[in-house]
Amino acid sequence: MRHIEHDDDLTHDQRLLRESVAQFMDREVRPTVAGFEKRGEFDWTLPARLREFGYLGGFLREDEGGYGISNTEYALLMEEAGYCWHSLRAILNTMNMAALLIARLGTPQQKARYLAPLLAGELRVWVGITEPNHGSNVAGMETRATRDGDEWVIDGSKLWITNGAIAELGILMAKVPPGKPGEPHGITAFLVDSRETDFGKRRVQTMVLHATTTSELNFAGTRIPAANVLGDVGKGLKNILLALSFGRLSVAAGAVGAAQAALDLSIDYAKTRRQFGAPIGSYQLIQKMVVDMRVRTDAARQLVRRAARTLDRGQPGRMECSIAKLYSAQAAHEVADLALQVHGGMGYSEDFPIERIFRDTRGAVIPEGTTEIQTLIIGRELLGMSAFGSAD
Repeated sequence: MRHIEHDDDLTHDQRLLRESVAQFMDREVRPTVAGFEKRGEFDWTLPARLREFGYLGGFLREDEGGYGISNTEYALLMEEAGYCWHSLRAILNTMNMAALLIARLGTPQQKARYLAPLLAGELRVWVGITEPNHGSNVAGMETRATRDGDEWVIDGSKLWITNGAIAELGILMAKVPPGKPGEPHGITAFLVDSRETDFGKRRVQTMVLHATTTSELNFAGTRIPAANVLGDVGKGLKNILLALSFGRLSVAAGAVGAAQAALDLSIDYAKTRRQFGAPIGSYQLIQKMVVDMRVRTDAARQLVRRAARTLDRGQPGRMECSIAKLYSAQAAHEVADLALQVHGGMGYSEDFPIERIFRDTRGAVIPEGTTEIQTLIIGRELLGMSAFGSAD
């Protein structure tokens, strides 16, 4: 049972959107989650079925194939996805980051070939930034791209890539080394179509997000057509930053949803589970845990909405998105930890969702910039001094 009593800071239309999405998730998605998780698979019919709500590129302009929804509304959508299934939120986030980059940077030919099918839910996609030796230090990226006539030759590897081993399309970030004086160099984005380009890929088993096919990708002399450069050569770091605030908002909103799910399950359990002749919710220590869960969840939600509204006003929102991601991801795992305590031994069982929520909220602390990186970004914004150079 959901225990969000009211949302006075939302408009009538926004409340209707949240309620309609929640009803769809409860009816169409929630009953299937446990089965897909146990098989380590994702329901790839969902992106297309969720498109009508704005889940796929709904934030884009109508002429780009979107609905023009606000960041606040997008955060609501991601909160509901996180409430239902964190793997669903993670995959939608990857698809939307790719859609944002293609819509903003793609040529008309690239958009015609890839954006429409992506927004229709017909393309699985990955975004390749993180490497075995470089995650948060984007500037230290080791994957290289060298021009050879009408092609680029890629050498390097990527790790922890959502959908990497199964997707038809990827957006790869690689460094172009300095060439002749005046030639552009630096991080560059490439479209990698796995139906045309062969490269090494394998699934990596992790404790979190069992349905997302986390992967390692290897490129050894891999050739990509020059027409597949996405945006300007050497401007990839700017492209990454374009997507990161957007991704951080998604992670933060999904964390709030997961925290709310853990809280709701705990309230229901505390009301019905009896020990020593009374519901466990009547005991002071259990009430303290539930109250702490509620406070953390409410605080995280308001930070997410502040970040979303900052972006809606056309401001960069770098600090606001980092604060929301930093606090919400940590708070969600703290809430899940308390929920596990409330449920006792039942919380460990894979037959109940608390076990999955506990694992997946721990995983949300790391992507789109670790807790430590968010702290340094916020510190830089507050003090005007960088503790880690130019890398985010």
